[in-house]
Amino acid sequence: MNDTATRPESDEPEQSALARANEVLPALIAMLPVASRPFFPGQAVPLLMDAEHWRSTIRAVGETEHKILGVALSRSETSEAATAEDFFEVGTACRVHRVNEDDGKLQVLVECLQRFRIDRFVSREIPYSARVEYLPEPRHEPESEVKAYAMAVINTIKELLPLNPLYVEELRMFLDRFGPDDPSHLADFAASLTTSSKEQLQEVLEAVPLMKRMEKVLVLLNNELELARAQQQIRASVEERMQKQQREFFLREQLKAIQKELGIAKDDRTAEMDKFRERVAKLTLSDEAKKRVDDELDKMSILETGSPEYAVTRNYLDWITLLPWGRHSPDKLDLKRARRILDRDHYGLDDVKQRILEFLAVGIHKGEIAGSIILLVGPPGVGKTSIGRSIADAVGRRFYRFSVGGIRDEAEIKGHRRTYIGAMPGKFIQAMKDAGTENPVIMLDEMDKIGASYHGDPASALLEVLDPEQNVDFLDHYLDLRFDLSKVLFVCTANQTDTIPGPLLDRMEIIQLSGYIANEKLQIAKKYLLPRQIERAGLDKGAVKVDTKTLRALIEGYARDAGVRRLEKQLGKIVRKSAVKLLEHAELPIKVSTDDLREYLGSPVFRDERKLSGPGVVTGLAWTAMGGATLSIEAVRTHEYARGFKLTGQLGEVMRESADIAYGYIVSHAYEFGTDPGFFEKAFVHLHVPAGATPKDGPSAGITMASALLSLARDEPVRQIAMTGELTLTGEVFPIGGVREKLIAARRAGIKEIILPEDNRGEFEEVPEHIRKGLDVHFASRFVDVVPLLFKTAKSKPIRTA
Repeated sequence: MNDTATRPESDEPEQSALARANEVLPALIAMLPVASRPFFPGQAVPLLMDAEHWRSTIRAVGETEHKILGVALSRSETSEAATAEDFFEVGTACRVHRVNEDDGKLQVLVECLQRFRIDRFVSREIPYSARVEYLPEPRHEPESEVKAYAMAVINTIKELLPLNPLYVEELRMFLDRFGPDDPSHLADFAASLTTSSKEQLQEVLEAVPLMKRMEKVLVLLNNELELARAQQQIRASVEERMQKQQREFFLREQLKAIQKELGIAKDDRTAEMDKFRERVAKLTLSDEAKKRVDDELDKMSILETGSPEYAVTRNYLDWITLLPWGRHSPDKLDLKRARRILDRDHYGLDDVKQRILEFLAVGIHKGEIAGSIILLVGPPGVGKTSIGRSIADAVGRRFYRFSVGGIRDEAEIKGHRRTYIGAMPGKFIQAMKDAGTENPVIMLDEMDKIGASYHGDPASALLEVLDPEQNVDFLDHYLDLRFDLSKVLFVCTANQTDTIPGPLLDRMEIIQLSGYIANEKLQIAKKYLLPRQIERAGLDKGAVKVDTKTLRALIEGYARDAGVRRLEKQLGKIVRKSAVKLLEHAELPIKVSTDDLREYLGSPVFRDERKLSGPGVVTGLAWTAMGGATLSIEAVRTHEYARGFKLTGQLGEVMRESADIAYGYIVSHAYEFGTDPGFFEKAFVHLHVPAGATPKDGPSAGITMASALLSLARDEPVRQIAMTGELTLTGEVFPIGGVREKLIAARRAGIKEIILPEDNRGEFEEVPEHIRKGLDVHFASRFVDVVPLLFKTAKSKPIRTA
C-alpha cells in the first residue's frame, strides 16, 4: 500500500478546496493531541506547546516534504498526558507553516486542511504516527435545504456580532478566504466561534454529512446567542448601577459645593464641632473638663479629617460630651411607695426589706439619698439582682447592671490610656453614659468572683470607686478627667464574703439574704413563679393548675436548694409539657397532681436525708454557698491492735484541727463524762463525715465531733438533736456564722431540737419568728452544757467530778 492518498475525482468543479486537485495528502502522518478543543478545516491556528515534549514530533513533520501534521482531540486533561488510546478517531490534517522556539515553548502556525479518520497507529510512542483515511467534503445535498440552513446560520451570526466585537474580526478573516455560499466551511467556522465544550465541538467535526453538521452547529449557535444575551444583560445591569452611583456621588458633591457657596451647609469637621459645642452648652462641666474640651476642639479644627489623630480626638470629645455632667434625676422620697414596690416584687425577706427601708428613711430625712455601697450576700437564686432593680424603682433612679465576675484586667474598671489603639473608658464611665444621669443605681454582680492577673488587680481598682471619700474625684485613664461618682448608689451582690478583699469589704454595708424555707417557696411559686411561666408560654391565665400539695412535693423532691431558681426551672418544664398537651387537644385546664410529677420531671432529684443513728453518730449543721445543710458525723472503733485516730471525708485543714481538738478534749476528760478512760488507750478510732466526694471545711463542727466521740466511748446513741459550735481545748464553745441558714436546714430535715453557742443567742433572736417557730433551741457556753442534752436521761451515765 502506498503512503499517499489522492482526493476522489468529481464531475463538478472544485470550489474553495484547500488542497488543490493535483495535490496529494499522505496516508501516514505524524499525530499531535490537543486537549482544549478540536480544529476545523479552513482555520489558521497558532499552537503553543512544550518544546521538550513535542520537539521530536515537529522535527519529524519538518523532515517530510508535505509538512502535514495530524491534529486530533485528546480525552486527557492535558496534551502532555495523552496516550494513543486517548485520541478521538476523527481529526484534522494541518500543514505546518512556521515554527519558532522561545523560552522552552514551541510556537507553531498550522493551516487546517481536511478531516481524517485514524485507521491505525503506527507509533504509539512520541512522536506518534498513524495511517489515516481522509473524509471528503460532501457536495450533493439538496440546494434549497442547504441554503435555508446556511441563511439561518448567517442570521444567527449577525445577531451575535453586536453582542461580542471579537466575532467581527473573525468573520472578516473568514470572508477573506471563503464566500458565504460555501456551506461546509461556513458550518465549521460557525462552530469554531462558539464556546461550547470540546465534546460538543468534536461531534460537529465527526459529522461529515452537511445537513447533520449544520443542524448541530445551529443548536450550538443558538446556545451561544442565549449566553451572550445573558452576559449582555448582566453587563448592562452592572453598568447601570455603577453609573447611578457615580451620578449620585457627583450630584451630592455638587450640592455640597452649592450649599457651601450659599452658606447654608458646613463641611464634616465644622458640623462635628458644632454638634460637640451644642452638647457642651447643655452640660455643667467642671473647669478642668471645660478647658480640656476647648483644647481638643482647637486641635480638631486644624487636623485633617482623614488622619488617625482626627478620629482619636473626635471619639474622645464624643465620650466627654455624652457623659451626664451635672445632670441628675429627682429622687422619689416616699417610704410607703418604696415599701409597696418591695412587697410587690419580693415575698418574705422582711429583715432585708426593713434594712433597705431604713436606708431610704435616712435619705428622706436628709432630703437626698447620698451615694452608698450596699452588699447583698446570699446563696444563688434568692433574689439579689432583682432586689437591686426594686431599689432603683423605689427611689426612681436609672438602673445599670454589669458583672465583675471573672474580670482580670484593671483597665476594665479604670479604662485604657488614649495612647493605645482602640482605647475605651472603663465600665463605670460607660455605665454613667448609658444611664444618662450622675445618680443612677449601679449593680455590681458576682463581687466574690472577681479575679486578678498580670494585667493588674481589679479588686484594688474598685477601692477608689467604692470609697465615698475618693469617688468624688474618680479618675478614668481614658478620660484623664475627674468625674464625680459620689452620688451613685452602688448595689453589689455576692454568694459569700470570704473571697472579697478585706479593704473592699470594709467599704460596704452588708445585708445578708438567707435561703427560703418551704412555706416561703410555696407562696413564691403560687404568686410569682407559676403565673410568670404561664405568661411566658403564651397560655391563658388558668390553663395550668398546680395544687398546694403538688407544689410542696415539687419543692421537697426537685427544688430543695436555698433559692428559687431551680424551682422556677421545674415549673417552666411543667408548663412547656402542658403546652404540648394543649396542642394535642387536651382538656382545659390541665391539672398537675403529685402523681404526675414523675411524668413531667422524671425521678426526684432530692430524697429524704438518711437518718443515721447508733452510737458514735451525731447530726451537725453546716453552712454552704448554696445555703444551710445537715451533716452526719460517724465515729467507730475499727480495732484494738494499736491506739490511733483517722479522719476521712475530704476534710479541710481547719476541720481536721477541730477533729484533733475534739479527740484530745474527749480523751483528757473521759472519766468526767462517764466513760472508761481505758477505752481510748487501745482503740483505733475512725471518724468520717459523709459524703466523701464533697470538700468540707470550717470550725463549727467541733462540738459535733466531740459528741460523736463521746457517744462512741459510752456506747450510747445520741437523741435526735442537731448541733453546731466551735470547741476549744479547754471545753469552751465559741460562736459560729450562718445561724439562719442552719436553722432552715434543720427544719428541712425535720429536726426540732438544736444546740447553738451561747454567744449566738442574739443572732438567733434576730431570725424571723416563722423560722424559729416550733424549734427547741439550747444554748451552750461550754461543752459540759452540751453533754446532758445528748443522751436520754433515763439511760445516761452521770458526769463524774474529780
